[in-house]
Amino acid sequence: MTSGKGINWPELMRAGLNGLGMTPDAFWRLTPAELQLMMGPSHAQVPLLNDGLAQLMAAYPDEKRGNCDAG
Repeated sequence: MTSGKGINWPELMRAGLNGLGMTPDAFWRLTPAELQLMMGPSHAQVPLLNDGLAQLMAAYPDEKRGNCDAG
């Protein structure tokens, strides 16, 4: 809900008005915490950085398969 520059109001308004079907009046009566609760857990995608890639590779290592030239 927040970025390095503060609250992302356009994104929150889209979520409240379009996603949750709220009226503008109902949206503006909510606190940011209430809106976040209504929106549910955040599943925003974050970039896969080196640590995340290393964990993913450890969890799902490549399998050695036969020679690819056999066909």
